[in-house]
Amino acid sequence: MTIDHRGRYGPHAPDATYVAHAFPERLVDLGEVELNYARAGDGSSPALLLVPGQTESWWGYEAAMPRLAEHFEVFAVDLRGQGRSTRTPGRYTLDNMGNDLVRFIDVVIGRPTVVSGLSSGGVLSAWLSAYAAPGQVVAACYEDPPLFASEVRPATGPGIHQGIGPMFDLWSTYLGDQWSIGAWDAMRAAAPDRLPPWMAAFPIGAEPSQELKEYDPEWGRAFWTGTVAASCDHERMLRSVTVPQVLLTHHFRVVDDATGALMGALADVQAQRVLALLGEAGASVDYRSFPTVGHSMHGTQPDLYVDTLLDWVATLGPLDT
Repeated sequence: MTIDHRGRYGPHAPDATYVAHAFPERLVDLGEVELNYARAGDGSSPALLLVPGQTESWWGYEAAMPRLAEHFEVFAVDLRGQGRSTRTPGRYTLDNMGNDLVRFIDVVIGRPTVVSGLSSGGVLSAWLSAYAAPGQVVAACYEDPPLFASEVRPATGPGIHQGIGPMFDLWSTYLGDQWSIGAWDAMRAAAPDRLPPWMAAFPIGAEPSQELKEYDPEWGRAFWTGTVAASCDHERMLRSVTVPQVLLTHHFRVVDDATGALMGALADVQAQRVLALLGEAGASVDYRSFPTVGHSMHGTQPDLYVDTLLDWVATLGPLDT
């Protein structure tokens, strides 16, 4: 039986899209967007902002939040176009999403903040390291970020078309902006022909995952075409970092010698370039390599993620709350 998913998922169809979670969810109106978020911990503790990756809603951090809440007041957000936050057709850029987070820190958190983001959320952690208002961000964790690797024409190493990009293109083509097409079965049938062999080897389920239900596939198109970073060159951004303390975690990665394809978020050559640029910018960087850990450490190994984050934070000295 073919199931019609057209227009089925998103904030306009909450009953079909969302499930309950252990932490209460809240919406804050930031002007163009309403951002959904969850909060945990005591307001007298240092503030920690958690920024999810592509296709991930705030609850990707749910397993790590109880332990984090023992040390921080934790704020986990849904970026625009994900979770219960506003869809913004034609407006998915790093600069727009970064400025959403600047306003969120100002309006909701209201004090200096430690930021930790995964994947594209890690790129946004780097964006905040460079472009947030002075004093907003005191330290930043980039969890397996696709710096350079999520650009169409990166300054170094493989780009989006040599990495996860074909999957983003597949979602965008068959699901459509704001789930306007929803041709899930056709997408599954087309995947072996449209994806590189190593990516096609991962099965696509008969139904969309919960993460994809809460995701606007226009995100994928923005990354595949490069519009997401059209005004935010990664090298320029990293040269502009002013936050003094950065933690860079680097997870599973393999580059195919024959094709240049990157399985993972960040090639070694790209990680080394990130470290060099951050050093030139004056940041003190703690680089930690986890070559056997999956992309989302906080999702697959939450205790390792929390231990790593707390170990790094312990080296920073007192945080201005």
